[in-house]
Amino acid sequence: MKTILMSMLLVFSSMSIAAVEMDIKELDGKQTKLSDYLGKWVVINYWATWCPPCREEMPELQAFHDKHSEIDGVVIGLNTEVISEKQIEEFLSDYFVTYPNARVGPVSDTEFGVVPGLPTTFLVSPQGTVEARQVGGVSAKMIEKFIQKWEANNKK
Repeated sequence: MKTILMSMLLVFSSMSIAAVEMDIKELDGKQTKLSDYLGKWVVINYWATWCPPCREEMPELQAFHDKHSEIDGVVIGLNTEVISEKQIEEFLSDYFVTYPNARVGPVSDTEFGVVPGLPTTFLVSPQGTVEARQVGGVSAKMIEKFIQKWEANNKK
């Protein structure tokens, strides 16, 4: 397990895409924009209920959100299925997921870049630029390591 986790730490693909904006209608009806989170890292996670790696990473995303949401980072889940919001809400409840989620339906090209498979996770910097993409599962530690490395390389 340690070997797998260590190899996962190196998987995030670094990138830098200019600041992006996105309107988000959360499942609870709350309307937000990506820019509402300026000053924090935003973990954008595209997922589906039928996706085993998506289900496996949800506790990790929840752990990251719980640890960082009041300070410096949030997770936003974007469901890519054509199912009801009620089905998504029930699924999230079963998995004890409390971070914000929205239903976006099937996607391949997004504001953040291409989503070639699920799960796909993008890391948006506190300045609003897309700095990384991971196709496949992520862990809280993997996200934190990327952020630490990025911040060390971008100190001014």
